[in-house]
Order: sequence, then structure tokens, then C-alpha cells
Amino acid sequence: MSAPVMASKPLFALGMIVATPGVIEAVAPELKLACLMRHVRGDFGCVCGDDAAANREAITAGDRIISAYPIDPSKPSAGFGANTFWIITEADRSVTTFLLPDEY
Repeated sequence: MSAPVMASKPLFALGMIVATPGVIEAVAPELKLACLMRHVRGDFGCVCGDDAAANREAITAGDRIISAYPIDPSKPSAGFGANTFWIITEADRSVTTFLLPDEY
């Protein structure tokens, strides 16, 4: 599987950026920022291929966009469950939320 190609500029608006208590506690601020920059430029992290394709379509169709990243980048993440956090930008682009899968 080849590495995703990130756009050089943001592909969509993020709206208000918020985070759940779990992410605030579990994820370093620097990692949240780095992953947010990946999210908005089209590198959706460790989502499955179908979700990545849906995200690419959602950018132009105005649907929800979800990315998944490891809390500890030195360990694997399946895109859900342990060692994972999500970034979700709502369809209307009013808010982008950082959350843990069990906070969904």
C-alpha cells in the first residue's frame, strides 16, 4: 500500500475545532495539531480504503469526513479501538471534533 499524497493546502473548512475529554488526556497537543494538518490535506491516517475513498468523495459532495490516527505513533492502530483517535469534520463544515472511538 502506497503512502497517501497530501495536498499542499487545506481541502476543506474545519469550522470550530473541539476535543473530547478522552482525547485531551490521551493525545499530546503536538500530535493533535500534526494530525489535524494531515486530515485537512487529505491524509486520513489509518482508515480503511473504502473510508478513504468516501472521504475523498465527501470533500466535494459536502459529506462528513473522518480520519483515524494512532495515539502512540510507534505502535500499530487499526483505525478503531485501542491506540486510536479520530478526527471528524461534520458535513456542514461547522465543527471538527477530536475523539476516542469509545466516545463516539
